[in-house]
Amino acid sequence: MSLHRRILIADDDRDQRAGLVELMSGFDAEVLEAETGTEALTILRRWRFALALLDLHMPGCTGLDILTTVRQETLGVPCILLSGEANEIVRKSALQEGALAVLKKPFEPSALREEVRRALARGQDAA
Repeated sequence: MSLHRRILIADDDRDQRAGLVELMSGFDAEVLEAETGTEALTILRRWRFALALLDLHMPGCTGLDILTTVRQETLGVPCILLSGEANEIVRKSALQEGALAVLKKPFEPSALREEVRRALARGQDAA
């Protein structure tokens, strides 16, 4: 039986979003996209998601801001933060705000797929 689930990809770079959408094919999920942090929050508040992939730097609000809001509003969305600036400070902050993982761009596609598999399996265990 197929579980219908949604994945949100939030990144202000259109090419990055397109690449992430392609990487998410095969996960049996509807993929929605957001170009800004503000748009991502609106979408996250509207529907239930199995996972959100968040860029750190976006117009409106950052990936860290979104992580904080997801936690404060108990939206229950597992999140993975993606950033070219994923230094130890950013990594620690993101994990403290509830990120499941932090990946530094550019990352190996297989590394992202593995983190996504873990996150989705975790969500199925909680269901």
